[in-house]
Amino acid sequence: MDGKGDQKEMMMNKKTVKRAPTAGKVEKVSFRDLVDIPSTTHATFGLYNYPAKFIPHVITHVLENYTDPKMSVFDPFGGYGTVGTVSKISGNDYEMWDLNPLLGILHPISIMKPVTIDIQNIIKGMKNSKEKFVPDWERHQNWFKKEFLPFLYRLWGYYHSLQDKKTKMILTIPLLKTTRYFSYDDMQRQKLSKSHRSEKRVEKILASDWKTLFFQMLERDIIRIQNGQEEYQRLHPKKTKYKIQTGIDVMQQNLKENKDVLITSPPYVQSQEYMRQAKLDLYWLGFSEEKIRELSKLEIPYRNVEPCPIYSPTYEKCLNRIEEDHIRKIFQRYFWCMIGTFTRLQEKINSRMFIFVGHSSTRGRSTPIDVILIEHLSKFGWIHEKTLSDKIVGRRLFAYSINPASKRKDARTTIENLVIFKRRS
Repeated sequence: MDGKGDQKEMMMNKKTVKRAPTAGKVEKVSFRDLVDIPSTTHATFGLYNYPAKFIPHVITHVLENYTDPKMSVFDPFGGYGTVGTVSKISGNDYEMWDLNPLLGILHPISIMKPVTIDIQNIIKGMKNSKEKFVPDWERHQNWFKKEFLPFLYRLWGYYHSLQDKKTKMILTIPLLKTTRYFSYDDMQRQKLSKSHRSEKRVEKILASDWKTLFFQMLERDIIRIQNGQEEYQRLHPKKTKYKIQTGIDVMQQNLKENKDVLITSPPYVQSQEYMRQAKLDLYWLGFSEEKIRELSKLEIPYRNVEPCPIYSPTYEKCLNRIEEDHIRKIFQRYFWCMIGTFTRLQEKINSRMFIFVGHSSTRGRSTPIDVILIEHLSKFGWIHEKTLSDKIVGRRLFAYSINPASKRKDARTTIENLVIFKRRS
């Protein structure tokens, strides 16, 4: 996960610091020290490089300290599905939503029991495959060397012809990961994009025994998936009820039944195009270009958004200091989406909300999303109990030291905040 903010604004004592007259306290913590999980990629928590991933330590801390197994959990921005993966360990029923269909593919792999498969037989089947699958994507040839494509068509033809569901699930992430490695995508960037670095990688692959390399990488990742699933089973996941909805307009969707707890990490102002990052994988998985375009149009930068009331003087202050009209529109659209979504969904939350956010940077200036949420949600009967502030260890999102548009020193920090709300009795 990635958080942004203002260093001076976040300076605090080791224990707590007052935020605002109506706000709770801020406590500096390290979730990695609070929770006994070896790493953020332990078990199945890191099988796939999903951007801005929710670390399991945060969710585990919440479920261990604020819920019991009888309570239901809800995450409207499910992403990789970590809220559900942790909820099974604690024994909580859960529901997750996401616009990105990958949630419905990745989460079942993360929670499945490991099965024995003959890796060498699978590789042999791929090598001898007569099946062919070509992505329904007009521009897919621009992202791969022409020498690779007939080979990839056969491998994915074999994948889509598999009848054994569990074998297919175990093969999914390794095949996605290795295919992307052979593409021109610069995997260190947030969005699907080419770079000199990625072009050099592809040329280096082409000069090697690349078919052997592909199968070596594939075999290694299949073993990694199986080891991760075995580690997850040692965490003793419980039998729980769960519901996953993907490919839906989260900004308009309504909960059909009440949930006890909401735990989520919403998109940040500068990182709203998850479909653009995921589309390379989605095309190979069989999604059509028409469907991906349809979903992409629902992402915040491109959708039509109805204005909504935002009860936050901090929001007004941040908006008023933005001079450029197009940046103001992006800023407004983002908060109309986020605030509108939380305003609608909070009506169906019985007990608590846990929202993991940071301070985004707009034109080099800090935007305290957490404070805006605290101010706004207080109007709907939510008490800000406290904020737990943690230091970000890893970052995948691209960042400037000097914002190129404003020429200001960028106001991002390595801080992210878990904002804890309690419904007023």
